[in-house]
Amino acid sequence: MVVLINVGIILLTLAGMEAFSWAIHKYLFHGPLWFIHKTHHQQRHGKLELNDAFSILFATIALYLMWLGHTTLDYRFWIGAGISLYGTIYFIFHDWFIHNRFKAFKTNNRYLLGIRRAHKIHHKSMDKNSSEEFGLLFTKRKF
Repeated sequence: MVVLINVGIILLTLAGMEAFSWAIHKYLFHGPLWFIHKTHHQQRHGKLELNDAFSILFATIALYLMWLGHTTLDYRFWIGAGISLYGTIYFIFHDWFIHNRFKAFKTNNRYLLGIRRAHKIHHKSMDKNSSEEFGLLFTKRKF
């Protein structure tokens, strides 16, 4: 029973992170934090961009929660694990697959190609106000 509860916490955290990420991407990253996020919408010069600071922030929060709950493996540990799993999915989907930071991910899968197209639609705009498609794993468009 405890295992099911912990798996449930991880799954709820994953779903919550997708919703949270969509909201902060739309309202903070394309709002008051645009001065950081705009580096992601510009040509990258080098391996990192200022926008990567957000990933470091979320990783720090996840690790802190895991550290707080590590002695008893309480809910904080599993929330941190869920955030970490979302971060891993983000890295694979966003950095590796969508932005090709590593040239090794090719597919003909309709879902994955739809996610890639949605992200390209998002990046068509170099302006903070006219972007659309803010999610990572789900898109409002049918491709």
